[in-house]
Amino acid sequence: MDKIALKKKRITRRRFIIKKKISTNKDVLRLCISKYNNNLYAQIIDDQKQHTVIALSTLSKDFPAMKNKANMEGAKTLGKMLAERAVKAGIKKVVFDRNGYIYHGRVKAFADAARESGLEF
Repeated sequence: MDKIALKKKRITRRRFIIKKKISTNKDVLRLCISKYNNNLYAQIIDDQKQHTVIALSTLSKDFPAMKNKANMEGAKTLGKMLAERAVKAGIKKVVFDRNGYIYHGRVKAFADAARESGLEF
């Protein structure tokens, strides 16, 4: 197997373990993040109703213009904006789904900014 296939296999394994732990807490909404080279996506999902409550990405029109939106600053801005919207919608407590990514760098910056802006997880 080449390096890319091994990396995908590790991410898939971590994603499965995380989803298994999160699925035990069905009465709390799930905050899911997806990261790509050029953009970040985040959404708050109600798993009981199978409905996305709030979704935001670096491609959104109200996201501030930046040269590189998928860096640490973009992650912090996205976390802050999503948390502010969630608090306005009456959502205080969520479960953080890091989607198989290591809690480091952009994922950590996003989570820290969301916590500072009022979300609890």
